[in-house]
Amino acid sequence: MTTSRQTSDKRSDRDDAARRLALTAARVADETRASDVRVLDLRGLTEVFDYFVVATGSSRRQLHAIADEIEKVVKAELHDRKRGSEGYEEGRWIVLDYGDVMVHLFDAEAREYWDIEQLWSGAKAVPLPAGAAR
Repeated sequence: MTTSRQTSDKRSDRDDAARRLALTAARVADETRASDVRVLDLRGLTEVFDYFVVATGSSRRQLHAIADEIEKVVKAELHDRKRGSEGYEEGRWIVLDYGDVMVHLFDAEAREYWDIEQLWSGAKAVPLPAGAAR
C-alpha cells in the first residue's frame, strides 16, 4: 500500500532531480559561453514540464557545442539521457527534451522572435549560482 507520505517523497525526489538537471544544464551552457542563461520554474503553470532552461548562442557552431556538452555532462554527472531533440540541423533553436526539463538554445534573432520568457511570463525565475548567466 502506498501512503500519501511515500507519494509526497517520490514527488519531492522528482522535483529535486528536475531542478538539479535544470541547474546543471544552465551551468554547462554558461561554461560553454552561452549568454543570457535563465532557468524558469513552470511548476504550477503546466503539468507537462517543471523547468525551462533558456540560453543564447552566437552561432550555429556554438549552439551545437552547447547542446553536445549539456548532453555529455547530464549523462556523466546525473546519469540521465535526453528523450529527444529538435532543431539541431537548423541550429537556430535547439530544444533538448529531458522530460521534466526542456532546454531551449537560441541564436539571438530566434530568441527575440519567440520570446519564451514573455510567453511563459508567469514562470518564476530560478536563481543561478554566482558566476552564471553572463
